[in-house]
Amino acid sequence: MHAPVHHRRLALIDMGTNTFHLLIVEDRPGQPPHVLVRTKVGVRLGEGGISKGEIAPLPYARALQTVRGFKEEIELHQVTEVRATATSAMRVSRNGPDLVRDILDSTGIQVEVIAGSREAELIAKGIRQAIPLGQAKHLLMDIGGGSVEFIIANEDSIFWKHSFEIGAQRLLDKFFPDPSGVFPREQVAAELEYLADKLAPLTAAVAAHGPLASLVGSSGSFDTLADLSVGQVRREADLPPSTALPLADFEQQFAQLLTLDHDGRVALPGMFPMRADMLVVASVIVKYVLTTYELTQITTSAFALKEGLLSELLGRS
Repeated sequence: MHAPVHHRRLALIDMGTNTFHLLIVEDRPGQPPHVLVRTKVGVRLGEGGISKGEIAPLPYARALQTVRGFKEEIELHQVTEVRATATSAMRVSRNGPDLVRDILDSTGIQVEVIAGSREAELIAKGIRQAIPLGQAKHLLMDIGGGSVEFIIANEDSIFWKHSFEIGAQRLLDKFFPDPSGVFPREQVAAELEYLADKLAPLTAAVAAHGPLASLVGSSGSFDTLADLSVGQVRREADLPPSTALPLADFEQQFAQLLTLDHDGRVALPGMFPMRADMLVVASVIVKYVLTTYELTQITTSAFALKEGLLSELLGRS
């Protein structure tokens, strides 16, 4: 009788401004990590407070409850190593450190609040696990609730990276405070003008490193755009590593999003309800980037920060 082989089991928690992700894998040497759990919870940590620089009481409670739930999954799967990272909402809010302490007290999980440049680097590493970038330079982009990361990279190198605190929840607060209706045309124009100003460092970087082969988008908004183009909300576990999103599909989705009110957006086949409002302001960023940097191809990546962290931990990035 041989004793059972216990492989290393890793749990990765990515605590974003909108969504908390949990990935549990078993590391089997000589083969790809075996995914045991891949799940997400819409926590909306930035709701009602991110623009004021704090986490509001309800999202704070949702965050604690979500991590407690993750802890149960982690124990159930006999995980040997846990890594938890937090990004924009906890990076810049006054009570972020309190939440880190409360999570540690109630679950024993130590959350690492990471800087924007580190976040961008991990996102690039995650995208590379999903998409063979080759030698051409691509613009990688991750639209979060709190921040948006842009990275110019190929499969080997990161040429430039930056995290901008202009995430979808912040844009919603600023340009679309009552998202029950249709996004006003003048607000589209105002947001485009704002982006042109805020993204000046990106524009300079694209001028220096271009021309770029394509736009590669990861995380929430891009997952939803891909779901809208197939017409169904896919579970986290069912998402292919990458999806080509034809430019015509995006243009059609964008035009449609600008004609619908909240209920109309929620009713779209493939819409994840939590994203129905944020997707409008997020799509304006995608539109801006496609137009300004003359990109004609969009690929969405189901892999992002947590997969980047995993590849680093397994020494495979």
